[in-house]
Amino acid sequence: MKSGDSTTIDVPHHEASGGGGAPKGKGAILTVPARQEKGGMRRGMAIIDVVLRIGAIMAALAAAAIMGTSDQNLPFFTQFFQFEASYDDMPSFQFFLIAMSLVAGYLVLSVPFSIVSIVRPHASGIRLLLLILDVVALTLATSAAGAATAIVYLAHNGNSSSNWLAICNQFGDFCKTVSSAVVASFVTVVTIMFMILLSALALRKH
Repeated sequence: MKSGDSTTIDVPHHEASGGGGAPKGKGAILTVPARQEKGGMRRGMAIIDVVLRIGAIMAALAAAAIMGTSDQNLPFFTQFFQFEASYDDMPSFQFFLIAMSLVAGYLVLSVPFSIVSIVRPHASGIRLLLLILDVVALTLATSAAGAATAIVYLAHNGNSSSNWLAICNQFGDFCKTVSSAVVASFVTVVTIMFMILLSALALRKH
């Protein structure tokens, strides 16, 4: 039976009666504070949050590293031109690299605060701060992933209306590399979304 902020548990207690030992219905009552129950649940959520942050860090670093190493030179060139494709030729890819690096840096710095939430599960201020900053990181990661996705699509399919030619037939390795970076960025976005939902659920239970 629950009352206020505590949970009562009836524990049967048997007593011998006379010589026959017939049990009597007396019992002891143990009280488990509800605050302690909620603290254990919040601590479990904080542990999951740390695991998600580590996964998001790996995905964001992978996205930035893969994009930063995307470069391909064609084996033929002329006296005046060398055919090369690199991320720094396109502002969207440059923004992608900077944005994902910033997101990865923030996630690394946020891990100690998330660990504090494990030690102090009732500290709602830290959880609220992480929630706000996670939303900012999600916005940055989503914008970077969206911008890069648009360029990757054009690189694969081109656009006849604007005379944008598909380059992936010639720069196949470059397109595979930047496509992998975009996939890693969306993994980061989804992971941060789960982190935000987890933080909101933890704050709701305060």
